Amino acid sequence: MVVAAILGAGFGPGLYQNLSSLFTPGLEAEFGWTRGQISTAAGLALIGALIAPLVGRVADRVGVRPVIVASSAVLAAGYLLLANVGGAIWHYQACVLLLVLAVPGTSSLVYGKMIALRFRQHRGTALAIATSGLAVATIVVAPALGWVIQHGGWRRGFVALALASAAALPFILLVIRPSSTLAKPTIADDGTPPDPTVRGQSPSVVEGMTAAEARRDPRFWRVVAAAMLVNLATTGLVTQIVPLGLELGLDSAEAAVLLTSFGVSAIAGRLLIGALIDRYRPQPAAAAFALVSALAFLGLAWGSSHVAAVLALVFLAGLMNGAENDLLPYLAARLFGLRAYGEIYGSAMPLTLVGTAIGIIGFGRLHDMFGDYDAALIAGAVALLGAGGCFLSLRDRDGANGMNGD
Repeated sequence: MVVAAILGAGFGPGLYQNLSSLFTPGLEAEFGWTRGQISTAAGLALIGALIAPLVGRVADRVGVRPVIVASSAVLAAGYLLLANVGGAIWHYQACVLLLVLAVPGTSSLVYGKMIALRFRQHRGTALAIATSGLAVATIVVAPALGWVIQHGGWRRGFVALALASAAALPFILLVIRPSSTLAKPTIADDGTPPDPTVRGQSPSVVEGMTAAEARRDPRFWRVVAAAMLVNLATTGLVTQIVPLGLELGLDSAEAAVLLTSFGVSAIAGRLLIGALIDRYRPQPAAAAFALVSALAFLGLAWGSSHVAAVLALVFLAGLMNGAENDLLPYLAARLFGLRAYGEIYGSAMPLTLVGTAIGIIGFGRLHDMFGDYDAALIAGAVALLGAGGCFLSLRDRDGANGMNGD
């Protein structure tokens, strides 16, 4: 199950989000688009994530396998259309919208519930490993995709991503097949609780809030606000990281390595936060990670042309990005239970992606406005500090203790 989540997240639409800056120079050169126009098109397409609550409800009631298959097909189609994009910016925007439609079905919305049902005492660590797939793929794919784009052009880069995402699907379905009982509805239509003697079913399935109850809880909105602010900062950074490196004086090869540093930090952030929240309250740990990343953003705004220093700052800046991807599914289960996990997570996803859209658009537009990334980096630092405050304000669900609320 964890392997399936690693593959699903690793080759999902988030991979393009992390590697999109590799395509920016080619799109600029061929179509004359500015970085602001490119980032705006990608950011506006995130409205496609509004389908996440519906996808979550389908996953809760029907199972995750159909959701995963449909999302993978949409993703591959989006990449192939991007490989044939014309000079109109709306064409690019429409293609990216297709990628975004695949986000819910390749994320913790579907994989997180399976893992939360199976793992209890070590839920944080299991989620950390499972959600590390995107970071691992970023590290491995970045240099290979850079080579493809350098020698074959950016269009072949999109074809390569389509092939990679399609190739991962059979392995994902094969891995989750033995655990398919966890992917099926576990609450009968008449409300009968699941039989705890049946493998794959647990009394914890029926514990917790409905989606409507969760949305009325102020903690839901604090979690959403924290995730929005983290996404604003860290996604804005990663989508402009190669051009940022070039402006700091790095050559193209050194700037591309910044993506690897960001990917390594995302893995480290997930594993560190996963180990911590299995042992301690997650709120202070999350706030501490946000503070470290905020200071790194300020360090990047200060500027340095030394490769080692920039790599270190990018690593620290990306820690909160990794931690947030573990914290959101963890907190959803801890604070609201697993009764309607998919729909609750799906309700949060389009809202948190508002922060992603603001970050993608804002970093590019602020660069166009000021001619550098200093204002964007300072705004990112402020956003991370705000996220830390939101995490600290969260109180646990009644009856939850330090071990995942079990």
